[in-house]
Amino acid sequence: MTKHTVFRCNECGAQSPRWQGRCPECGQWNTYSEERDEPQPAFAIPGGERPAPLSEVGDAEALRFTSGSAELDLVLGGGIVPGSLVLLGGDPGIGKSTLLLQTAARVASTGRKVLYASGEESSQQLALRAQRLGLPTQGIEVMANNDVEAVEQAATDLSPAVLIADSVQTLYLPSISGAPGTVSQVRQCASRLMRLAKTRNVATFLVGHVTKEGALAGPRVLEHMVDTVLYFEGERFQSFRVLRATKNRFGSTNEIGVFEMGERGLIDAVDVSRFFVEEHAEPVSGSVLIATQEGSRTLVVEVQALVSPTAYPTPQRVCTGIDRQRLSLLLAVLEKRAGIHTSSKDVFVNVVGGVQVVEPAADLGVVLAVASAVIDEALPGRIAACGEVGLAGEVRRITQASKRAREAAKLGLSKIIVPFRNSDEVAGTLECFGVATVADAVGLIRRRR
Repeated sequence: MTKHTVFRCNECGAQSPRWQGRCPECGQWNTYSEERDEPQPAFAIPGGERPAPLSEVGDAEALRFTSGSAELDLVLGGGIVPGSLVLLGGDPGIGKSTLLLQTAARVASTGRKVLYASGEESSQQLALRAQRLGLPTQGIEVMANNDVEAVEQAATDLSPAVLIADSVQTLYLPSISGAPGTVSQVRQCASRLMRLAKTRNVATFLVGHVTKEGALAGPRVLEHMVDTVLYFEGERFQSFRVLRATKNRFGSTNEIGVFEMGERGLIDAVDVSRFFVEEHAEPVSGSVLIATQEGSRTLVVEVQALVSPTAYPTPQRVCTGIDRQRLSLLLAVLEKRAGIHTSSKDVFVNVVGGVQVVEPAADLGVVLAVASAVIDEALPGRIAACGEVGLAGEVRRITQASKRAREAAKLGLSKIIVPFRNSDEVAGTLECFGVATVADAVGLIRRRR
């Protein structure tokens, strides 16, 4: 049988009979690579169980074991699940390998075996990293090999509790055509490791590269195959790191873990909100504290806004830490409902600390920061804000207002701005300003002039 060659997109996995400069599916340029069009082997999990009543299945929660990090355990849903397949992504140098090597040392210290397979670093480099971090190395087996078959054989011989593959884009199968990192190689290597994890009951961690847009590199099917997808967020040149789950079959995807990068690697953050709150000697215009909810954790973060006359035909809208389209929506509401004009001005918004805020309850803080920058008048010192803003200019009710107020009070804040319907929930905790509309909230700034 004649084998034909095809071209596949390394970003989305789209297939074409000829090379194309731009992928018609995902729109990326120069992502097509040539591969042999040959049948891919299917790896079924052998020895499947017979049907059993769900009510008689044992307590799977009891099988979990700790990673040694409270923050990582929180994001994973309570600890490491044997037989799970976890994909960890993030920008280069943000701390993925450091976190997994530290996890390997902590798990090994409990008497469990760990196998660390690296396709990017030699065994000596891993040893140097462990030495620099001051980690105990007993119980950790390392191998500098990116051949999946060799990794499988080593895992079969050692029977580790945890397997770490760094990274999935460097792994390859000799029986599959194409270089490491191509769609077929990534898909088949992940499939082999998934079968290994399920049949040998090995908790497996895969390190994944990310594209310049911040998405995991490789075919989207990779994220569907794994049990958990974790993303590292934060700036490389800052000490804060946020670990967020975008998919988790064993826990909530609302939880985040916060770490601080130091000389000895990543450590769990103790007082999380203090990491994101910058203290000013005097109140500053354009700066507002937001009480936001991330799963079971309440964070107080600082959002800053700068508004200046534009030098371009189209004003700039630059934001870090919030969605750009959400910012455009809030600017339109400010202009229409509160008379704060920004249509001829550049607007820059930044969430301090590199954290991503996705909750709608952060709307009110962003609106107040922009309005404060336009009016050039600061809010009263030591004040927080939270509330969702609607297109009609109304400030909508939020959940867990009392919990947000308690976190703000713990940081020494004395006042909070909340939706009018949440006023009763926070009364007695802090001095409360209940606002029903965006105009009411902006009025708190104008009264100070």
